Amino acid sequence: MIVSEKILSRQLLGLARRIAVGLLLLLLSLEFLAGQTTDDWQPRVRNLVENQHIEAALTIVEERLANAPEDMDAHGWRGRLLAWKGRWSEGETEFRLVLDKFPNDTEILTALADVLLWRKNYAGALLTLDRARQISPSDPEILSRRARVLVLLGRNPEARLEYQQTLQFDSQNEDARTALADLRENTKHELRIGEDVDLFNYANTGQTQGVSLNSRWNQRWSTVFSVNTYQRFDQSAVKFLASTAFHVTAQDWITVGSAIANSQSIVPTSEAFFEYGHGFRIENGWFRGLESSYQQHWFWYQGAHVLTLNTSQMVYFPHGWSWTLNVTGARTGFVGTPVEWAPSGWTKISFPLQRRVTGNVFFAVGSETFEQMDQIGRFSAHAFGGGLRYQFTARQDINGYVARQNRNQGQTDTSCGLSYGIHF
Repeated sequence: MIVSEKILSRQLLGLARRIAVGLLLLLLSLEFLAGQTTDDWQPRVRNLVENQHIEAALTIVEERLANAPEDMDAHGWRGRLLAWKGRWSEGETEFRLVLDKFPNDTEILTALADVLLWRKNYAGALLTLDRARQISPSDPEILSRRARVLVLLGRNPEARLEYQQTLQFDSQNEDARTALADLRENTKHELRIGEDVDLFNYANTGQTQGVSLNSRWNQRWSTVFSVNTYQRFDQSAVKFLASTAFHVTAQDWITVGSAIANSQSIVPTSEAFFEYGHGFRIENGWFRGLESSYQQHWFWYQGAHVLTLNTSQMVYFPHGWSWTLNVTGARTGFVGTPVEWAPSGWTKISFPLQRRVTGNVFFAVGSETFEQMDQIGRFSAHAFGGGLRYQFTARQDINGYVARQNRNQGQTDTSCGLSYGIHF
């Protein structure tokens, strides 16, 4: 009996030991898994970001915040991911939440400055970068970002100093070196000379020569002056044009202008026009912004007149792409024809090809000119073509285009043009 009790005691003791060991192993496993879950989410997010899987990375971060809502690292990552998706307001909220807890986090400060920059809040971005610069005065990333904002604010001398300091701390920073070179080449004026040729299948070749001076005097005022000479349909003309634009705000502008020409029938003898435009901020990963404008233009000929109502929309996409849509309604009143309205329009896509080369393709319907001898009421047409722009240096570029217009009654117009611009 005593032997049986001893055996039973040993069995119970062994069982208790096995249970204790099992519980200990279970606790260690849970602790290991918890630690791995805590530490493993950030490498996974970084890997997804490197492979451009932003949505998947955001899912992991939001799962982390569901389990640990006070994790400021996760809030910081959520802010970055939302900003990259174009959800700038939400990203800014996340960054400010982190900064309430850690006001000296320079990574979050620079990320917040980027969002403010994308939202065109340049003053706010500069204040944020000033805070980051006080904390880390020798960080090249902070210095170069601050220089970029100073350029946008028109404070070029300060921007030069900031880029120079960036190169002191990071002599291999090519972005700072290029930006500093561009600032040295900073210009206010563009002088452009060019020639256009029209090859008609029903008339002699037409030619146009032009010289223009486009000046940006400051952040608000700009002017354009141009002189063009025309040879079309055995007639010649000289036209002078002047216009000025005023930026009421960073997003709103007004343009007014007029033109005069000698007495003839191929271009208006006088013109007047005005335009109002507005830029929109778009918080979307697919779009960077929109510029919309409305213009009225009056053309007066000898015994004839044209009024055009025009609207233009230009959408900016990532990586330097853009799309423009222009629609015009023209009220024509030429001698021998009734007064009537006629629509026309064109669309163009612009895109980068190389660092110094950009291209475009376009399509148009209706007439884009209103000359008395080539008037909009006489034909319907559609045109298509493309162009290239090559930037030699910061001070020189060349533009070229080729277009084909097919009209009714079998008429065609093949046109091409080339212009050379000097910036100073």
